[in-house]
Amino acid sequence: MSEEWKDQITNQINSLEKLEEIINLTESEREAIKTLDTHWGTTPYFASLMDKDDPECPIRKQVVPSLQESHNKYGMKDYLVWKENRATEEVRPDSIARQYKDRVAFTVFQECGIYCRHCFRKELVVSHDLKLDFNVDDGIEWIRQHPEVRDVLITGGDPLLLSDEKIEYIIESLRDIPHVEMIRIGSRLPIVLPHRITDNLKRILGGYHDVPIWLNTQCNHPKEITDKTKRAVYDLVSAGVNVGNQAVLLKGINDDVQTIRDLHQKLLTARIRPYYLFYCEPAPGIDHFRTPVEKGAELIRDGLRGHTTGLAQPMYVIATNVGKIPLMPDYYMVDKDEEKYVLRNHRGELTEIPNIPE
Repeated sequence: MSEEWKDQITNQINSLEKLEEIINLTESEREAIKTLDTHWGTTPYFASLMDKDDPECPIRKQVVPSLQESHNKYGMKDYLVWKENRATEEVRPDSIARQYKDRVAFTVFQECGIYCRHCFRKELVVSHDLKLDFNVDDGIEWIRQHPEVRDVLITGGDPLLLSDEKIEYIIESLRDIPHVEMIRIGSRLPIVLPHRITDNLKRILGGYHDVPIWLNTQCNHPKEITDKTKRAVYDLVSAGVNVGNQAVLLKGINDDVQTIRDLHQKLLTARIRPYYLFYCEPAPGIDHFRTPVEKGAELIRDGLRGHTTGLAQPMYVIATNVGKIPLMPDYYMVDKDEEKYVLRNHRGELTEIPNIPE
């Protein structure tokens, strides 16, 4: 098991020939792979979850390039430079992105276990239009020189594709900085390559520490949660690593009530705590995945809030250059006057609570 994850990466499904051994491609899919100048691919494990004959398969649509990626009405030019505040006066190494005073995103690697077709970092990891230098030591030293930074998100690409030795070096270096209070890791590997959660990785990430590790993964459809993922997450949680999920709202994949409910209920059975539901960001070439902004709030209202356990309700947000902004209208407060508020629940039933003055 310890080396199986390396075999999965070595044998990635990233060519037309390999993909045709797994699914029956449509002419449109085949043309997209042949004509689009784009990086694509995923692990054999995740590719095996695709429906062989259905081009609308939610796994397949996240893996296989589409001709729709060449259409870009709403995507912003130089999106990642804008989103990560890379054109500001503050001098930072390429590895450090910042939207908040007390926390930063520390990019340490550019490769992925899956090159998601909806990736907001598409310019960097998929199209390679943006060239950056992710020098780990430069990033660590910058964090060391900024005592206001208490929370570091290690991201990529996918940082868990680094060697155990490199991951351990990064974790130990950050824990050695007195003002760093917590470390977060962003990784899709528990979903697309659960084999990566080896005994040695659990040793590196786990155990009792004053600087805890939180891992947030990205699972967008219930079909992505398998027994292998459940076991990997159990191993992480048992080692002391908290696991959350940051789903992306994707048109044609999870933008209906039943799917969004099944997804968030199934996440909890896998010990993954729903954290965010992200509106699909205005990165270039992903217009076909975007819904109206209101859609995510409506799905939470109609599919989750009150319809299932509160643990299954993520926060619906959009990530911007000034941080994450909630997108939830107040569907539940119907009216108020000087004496009372009128509230409505998920079944449309009304109740009242007193209006307390300052």
